[in-house]
Amino acid sequence: MIKAAEDPDLKQGLSDHREETGEQITKLEEIFHLMGMRTKGEKCDAIDGILDEGDEILETFGETPAGDAAIIFSCQAVEHYEITRYGSMHAFALALGLKDVAGLLQEILGQERGADKKLSSIAKGRVNFAAENGERSGDSSHGAKDERIDAHRMTDGNRNDPPVSRKSPGTR
Repeated sequence: MIKAAEDPDLKQGLSDHREETGEQITKLEEIFHLMGMRTKGEKCDAIDGILDEGDEILETFGETPAGDAAIIFSCQAVEHYEITRYGSMHAFALALGLKDVAGLLQEILGQERGADKKLSSIAKGRVNFAAENGERSGDSSHGAKDERIDAHRMTDGNRNDPPVSRKSPGTR
């Protein structure tokens, strides 16, 4: 996804979160240690399905002006899944009185929420507008409209948020 992204802020945000993921793995290993458990990776069919869906969306929109919006849409699906999982594990750790474990999970949860917020900000800042107007978000030129999709609703980040303005960023 990082290679496919055109928007410089999106590329940077994805790269930053990849680094955070490495930190999260270290924290998860520490959690296993604190709980006296052996660290082992598990296959997750749910996340694999979300990633497969993201690949399909990228195949469809990756070479269009909506490509960055599609990347954000796909990445937010992953973030939302991770937020639900880490949030549930955090609550469970608190219920069990595992304060150290809960603290580490809270740190991871904060990173996931931060990544989701950053993706929404990038989408609302220019990516959705560019997709709607048939422009590449990493390109300041105004090209012809093509492969137009309703990207401003696709990547809004929260179903309860009002629709993103159709005006160019910086206009009222």
